[in-house]
Amino acid sequence: MIIPRPRVEQALRQSLARAPAVVLLGPRQIGKTTLAKKLAKNEKGAIYLDLEKAADLRRLEDAGAFLRSQPGRLVIIDEVHRLPNLFAELRGIIDERRAGGIRTGQFLLLGSASLDLVQHASETLAGRIIYLDLAPIAVDEARGAGVGADTLWLRGGFPESLIAADDAESFEWRRNFIRSYLERDVPMFAPRMPSNTIGRLWTMLANAQGSLLNSARLAQGLGVSAPMINRYIDLLVDLMLVRRLQPWSGNLNKRLVRSPKVYVRDSGVVHALLELETLDQLLGHPVVGPSWEGFVIETLIDAAGPRRAPMFYRTQDGAEIDLLFERAGKIEMALEIKRSTAPKVERGFFLACDDLQIERRFVVYSGQEGYPISHGATVLSLEEAVTRLR
Repeated sequence: MIIPRPRVEQALRQSLARAPAVVLLGPRQIGKTTLAKKLAKNEKGAIYLDLEKAADLRRLEDAGAFLRSQPGRLVIIDEVHRLPNLFAELRGIIDERRAGGIRTGQFLLLGSASLDLVQHASETLAGRIIYLDLAPIAVDEARGAGVGADTLWLRGGFPESLIAADDAESFEWRRNFIRSYLERDVPMFAPRMPSNTIGRLWTMLANAQGSLLNSARLAQGLGVSAPMINRYIDLLVDLMLVRRLQPWSGNLNKRLVRSPKVYVRDSGVVHALLELETLDQLLGHPVVGPSWEGFVIETLIDAAGPRRAPMFYRTQDGAEIDLLFERAGKIEMALEIKRSTAPKVERGFFLACDDLQIERRFVVYSGQEGYPISHGATVLSLEEAVTRLR
């Protein structure tokens, strides 16, 4: 079964209609290739190249000549980070075609690591390229395929994990996914970094899901330096496996927390790292609250889109907002996240909203019915919160 993703497909088509090149970013196995091949079937004459295949890599030994021989055709290049010198060739071809009146829809580039790829593309293809992040399966997409929110939370949003026949098969898929990253991707992207140590760090981050980053404590636990921990986390962030959620740092007469929070981005990966196979095991584990918080945060960031900047807010006195969105320098809304069917909101959330003068205040919980509460806040289901952000 393939879970339909019409919203993502529409965004991809719109981007190709606006720019000569589009970069689709996302971790391995998130569905980039499936989406690209579906697009290719409906795009007359489209060419798909996978740079993990030696035959396709050879076709680009003289990339300029090959790509210039495909006028009027969409060329899809998968695993493009394997050929970073390609971007200079693309720039020349795009500029030549612009001179001839062809301005959009020429190249779709797929990549599994963001930092180096974005850097190469930005330096070489400035003004010629659009970036799209492919997030895991969203709660509304899962619902459309008959998958409930709790199953999505337990298994995570990687398609093969989500549609597995049962929890055991899903769990085994995620364990193999983690092993593959440590044995294959870490050595490829960071050959000097020890995979075993990064694997241990990944598990430590899962145990501390949603905690403030304390590089010194992590370093002590792993027997390395704090700067080395930061480099390891940089790699996991680059591979789109970990998120550093930055604190709001505007100008208030408050003592604000300055450290970012760190989340393993996919909830299913969190649970696999912690050996939690079933929902019952998860509900009885101390990570249940932080795991739900991370799951909701990733869902809402995806729904909010790239024009809203996600942050959290915390003062040294305990006033806190789990997630807020800022757009054009103005805070749009504040969200408190509770894994409860009868959420109790701490006074610190309302104090923080008052400090920042935020009118739109929401509590996202695991129930289904929305209702108003005190201090101008509204309790929402996760699906309703997604709807309000889109």
